[in-house]
Amino acid sequence: MHSYKSLCVVGLGYIGLPTAAVFAKAGLQVTGVDVNKRAVDTINTGQAHIVEVDLDGLLQGVVSNGSLKAQTTPEKADAFIIAVPTPFMADHKPDLTYVEAAIKSVAPFVAEGNLIVLESTVPPGATDKMVAWLEEVRPDLKDGCGSKYFAAHCPERVLPGRVLIELVQNDRIIGGVTDECALRAEALYDVFLKGECFLTNARTAELAKLSENAFRDVNIAFANELSLIADKLDIDVWELIRLANRHPRVNILQPGPGVGGHCIAVDPYFIVDSAPDEARLIATARQVNESKPELVISKIRRAAQKLKAPTVACFGLAFKADIDDLRTSPALMITERVARELDCKVLAVEPNVDELPDNLKELGVEFSSLANALEQADILVLLVDHKPFKRVPTGKLAEKIVIDTRGIWT
Repeated sequence: MHSYKSLCVVGLGYIGLPTAAVFAKAGLQVTGVDVNKRAVDTINTGQAHIVEVDLDGLLQGVVSNGSLKAQTTPEKADAFIIAVPTPFMADHKPDLTYVEAAIKSVAPFVAEGNLIVLESTVPPGATDKMVAWLEEVRPDLKDGCGSKYFAAHCPERVLPGRVLIELVQNDRIIGGVTDECALRAEALYDVFLKGECFLTNARTAELAKLSENAFRDVNIAFANELSLIADKLDIDVWELIRLANRHPRVNILQPGPGVGGHCIAVDPYFIVDSAPDEARLIATARQVNESKPELVISKIRRAAQKLKAPTVACFGLAFKADIDDLRTSPALMITERVARELDCKVLAVEPNVDELPDNLKELGVEFSSLANALEQADILVLLVDHKPFKRVPTGKLAEKIVIDTRGIWT
């Protein structure tokens, strides 16, 4: 079996940094690469620039013993992992410019026999494009994938807050451009993986990751659509779902203010773009979930119109509970819209960040403690079910207008 001694990880975000650290702990000499100089400098002090359980402790160990270093440019290694963002453009088409830039940045350092793994979540066919971009820069490697060098897609499937556990424990799908590519990639992940590796081709691996998140999106859309129906019929959706879930084969998810994060809110569009005529249910689920924030804003607007110069407190900005990740967060978007469109004072409570994002600061939103917001605000908008919010005594909600999108204050 092929063995690896050195690794270069391009992209040190929520996936790339933990991945680099786990490989370093397993004994590889790891170089982490990111265009963000501030993030690189922070990592080299043994600290993470992101919030993830136990990551700081792991980094301190692997940085101090020299097995992980961060820098802004790639260097030679036995294997390369690309873990850069893959957002979509205004028309919901996948934006692979970060992947293209990353593979072209490592291209001069790829030697014969090296492995390149694309971990970024991508539409079907993206790994083949990565290979083409590499060979465009390195014509000496032309048509050599699977012999001169090896390439595979190995999507991450981890939960924020449990990344270091799930990186090691979860099963892994490995999609090779060729069968030999898949075997070479499996040998790399076997360095630390306790879960099982399932080998397939790159296109199947690409669609598998997208399908996992689209499945979640469709199921959340069902819950969100139920909440719209319940609102119209004056029914408590939380009680409705509790009762329906008493059926042994029914497990309706909980509705919310929308869907956020870099995965569930984005990945279904990669499927829709790849097969627009066939992906009708997936496209509709996206429409349902994207419409939910507007309903929440309408409720806040109606409540604000009943009061003179009200103060609105928005509880939670992250895209899900107990993390600091604000990417494509419906809670953040709702807070921004309220501050921009309503004639009211806006307080924002987010216990997992140290300061408000610039867009909220510019709108005059006040960063508030939980206690202050409960005391000062007339309208309490619960957007994220963070643990501190779950501990709020019922008495603190008395004589307030409560708009609860998570069902923990109702």
